[in-house]
Amino acid sequence: MSLAPWTTLATLAERYDAFLVDQFGVLRDDERAYPGANEALLRLKASGKTVILLSNSGRSGDYNAERLVGLGFDRAGFDRFLTSGDVAYDILVRETAGSTATRCLTISSGGDRNLADSLGFKSVENAEIADIVIISGSEAERIPLSAYRDRLAPAARRGVPCYCTNPDRHKLAKGGVTAPGAGSIALAYHDLGGPVRWFGKPYPAIYQRAQSLLSNITSDRIICIGDSIEHDIAGATSAGLASCLVRTGILAGSTESEVAVISDMHGAHPDFLMERFMA
Repeated sequence: MSLAPWTTLATLAERYDAFLVDQFGVLRDDERAYPGANEALLRLKASGKTVILLSNSGRSGDYNAERLVGLGFDRAGFDRFLTSGDVAYDILVRETAGSTATRCLTISSGGDRNLADSLGFKSVENAEIADIVIISGSEAERIPLSAYRDRLAPAARRGVPCYCTNPDRHKLAKGGVTAPGAGSIALAYHDLGGPVRWFGKPYPAIYQRAQSLLSNITSDRIICIGDSIEHDIAGATSAGLASCLVRTGILAGSTESEVAVISDMHGAHPDFLMERFMA
């Protein structure tokens, strides 16, 4: 028996006015765009739909939009790119207003320090002296998780607050293989005794922000499309929004029964299934 009815993007477009679409595993992998994904976004926009790309990226939406265009996507295919990094910035800039000389250790990919820089923090490499830890990305495809634990342990022992701006526990690395994501590093920090605050899917703030951009569209006319039960489908469920699971990305190699077990585990069942995101 199927988890949910199989559908097509055209059928969903007949029922919904706004689409909150995940990036990794739905539109692209770590190296390239999925075939037909750009055309699908353009088709939605041509039919008058509002499209917000909703991503658990610690980097800004503007950065991600530019990167997507660099992979061959048309900027006209989406209205807004909203990331967990954007939401974290909006919240933390208010909460840390007036603080000075905050020393921040950032765990990221590609040397990204954008959030710390934007908040006016002083970046440091030593967990012994950090006042704040930001975990926004992972390079666990080449750095063992144990190495991250060893590096972060001094901060965790001191109870230094950690802000995880990308809760994904797994990431798609080169060649489509999976590796521990930033969320796994943050969980390791929590296991070491450090306090962690989470931003992004499946947590409420990113959905509240997305819906604030859709003020003229009722919740029953919004659908979330993603490849992760734990983040995309669980987040949509908690937000009271419809969801569609694509069978690309992180669960591409999972059987239907395995996906059902994961759905039961997280109490999150998609309303629809699609083979892939394409028109």
